[in-house]
Amino acid sequence: MKERIAYQTTYQLQPALANSLIDLGEAAAQKIDVSLVHLVKLRVSQINGCAFCLHMHVNAARKDGEKQSRLDVLPAWKEVPVFSARERAALAWSEKLTLLANKEVHDEDYLAVREQFSEEEIVNLTAIIVAINAWNRIAVGFHFLPVIKD
Repeated sequence: MKERIAYQTTYQLQPALANSLIDLGEAAAQKIDVSLVHLVKLRVSQINGCAFCLHMHVNAARKDGEKQSRLDVLPAWKEVPVFSARERAALAWSEKLTLLANKEVHDEDYLAVREQFSEEEIVNLTAIIVAINAWNRIAVGFHFLPVIKD
């Protein structure tokens, strides 16, 4: 696969795009545990098939102490007991908001996340989901390529 527009070029052509998404993501992430932020960004990027974001965020997660064994089973998070109730609620909310075209977000979906998070935390969690979905759409649309060093 070949990049359509390099990520550096994208940011040069529209600096507000990168700056606004970075600012949104960083502001929201200050209110949510870093491990949970990584899990959400990774799960959304898995759903969206964004290799660029997956590569970036899996490295960041490991650097911040996330266990490889949990990263390995993240796509099947519903099937394994290694994620807390709070993490499971965040992952479910992430999937619901990422797959909007396919499914409605029902009251019970909101109530499930509300059992684990305050309203402020839900707003921040949702902002993280919005930001990573936006990044995924940019990276997938322009075919941003991860820099993989073996």
